[in-house]
Amino acid sequence: MSVSDTIFALASARGRAGVSVIRLSGTKALAVAEMLSGPLPQARHAYLRKFSHPETGEAIDTGIALRFDGEASFTGEPVVELQTHGSNSVVDTLLSVLGSMDGCRLAEPGEFTRRALINGKMDLVQVEGLADLIEAETEEQRRQANRVMTGELSDKVAGWADKLLKINSLMAASIDFSDEELPADLLSTLRADIQELMTSFDFELQGARSAEIVRDGFVVAIVGKPNVGKSTLLNTLSGREVAITSEVAGTTRDVIEVGLNLGGYEVVLLDTAGLHETDDLVETIGIERARQRSQDANLRIVMIEQADDLDHLDVSLGPKDIIVYGKSDLSSDGGGFRLSAKTGDGIDELVERISLALSDEVGGASSLTRQRHKDNLGRAKDALGEAVSLIDQNDYDIELVSERVREASTHLDQLVGKFNIENVLGEIFSSFCIGK
Repeated sequence: MSVSDTIFALASARGRAGVSVIRLSGTKALAVAEMLSGPLPQARHAYLRKFSHPETGEAIDTGIALRFDGEASFTGEPVVELQTHGSNSVVDTLLSVLGSMDGCRLAEPGEFTRRALINGKMDLVQVEGLADLIEAETEEQRRQANRVMTGELSDKVAGWADKLLKINSLMAASIDFSDEELPADLLSTLRADIQELMTSFDFELQGARSAEIVRDGFVVAIVGKPNVGKSTLLNTLSGREVAITSEVAGTTRDVIEVGLNLGGYEVVLLDTAGLHETDDLVETIGIERARQRSQDANLRIVMIEQADDLDHLDVSLGPKDIIVYGKSDLSSDGGGFRLSAKTGDGIDELVERISLALSDEVGGASSLTRQRHKDNLGRAKDALGEAVSLIDQNDYDIELVSERVREASTHLDQLVGKFNIENVLGEIFSSFCIGK
């Protein structure tokens, strides 16, 4: 992959559409575009142009041409976008012509964004936020990804890095003038500043789990004894026949998963095998899987017919788990929350309860959306903890304390991708489309 090449790609979805967008980026982008369209004199203005074959002069299409100078473009390079009619034939012809031009080649997946990273238009965290935004399927995922992409976490890291720089500058001064008497409160001030940063790191790390749940999806398990209506509830919530329902107990013998959008949250809904004692080996395996998946879920919907059913499920329940009496169309026993998955009675209230529980779960979500973020910030916190421990010793070496602070700064630099990032770029850009 050569960054000196001018790259091009279809930036809109493949297939027939009202409009298709072809993007070019690189030093030859303007010259190449003008071979197709004629002069484009002013940046960031739209021009109606006829696109023609540069060798034969044959008209290909009429559309809009936009140019952007490097300092104002997404990639940090000269960029031109050609907006054409969304015909497969038009797009294929233009791409073929562009591919035949010297120094111009089809972009690789994520290469436009990679150039934005190389040219300092984005940092690594913002690139990851953009990747998550492209993949977002729910409103909460979009909001979270957009916060990261627009620099929420990057700005926090920049602020932390600035404070660490000031702390280390004071330490460097104390080392340079070690033969002079230092202010008595210098070390206590430095310790307080480091401790304040550690508290900020802690707060962010505590919200990382919720942020990851929003990004990857919540897991909600439906549990209960056999034939209590779990599979019918799954089918009702998903709006289709996902699970087999039967009056025969034990129909579900494995865990059935369905992805849903509930209240703006991505939810993986699990229908589990009925929990009971059995001598059937296959059914026993399914029940054990059900118990394990239920325990690992973020939320459990526990379906019962009578209150003492809870005593026989052998599943640890949390304070936000939802207990419901099923089959309210057949029985009025039970004084708790009742529903009928068959008639739909109580389903809307159940969805509201699930959404409320999930919104509480993400109320403290931080900007750390990936394990890599957590790892780097956690290592930075550990380094600062070692610095505090050294300061608390009666006989300490200020240079060792300074080294721990520099180590923390290094981990923050790695978080935003200032160096040593090649090992993560492949994974990130593999999720990008060619035109991004």
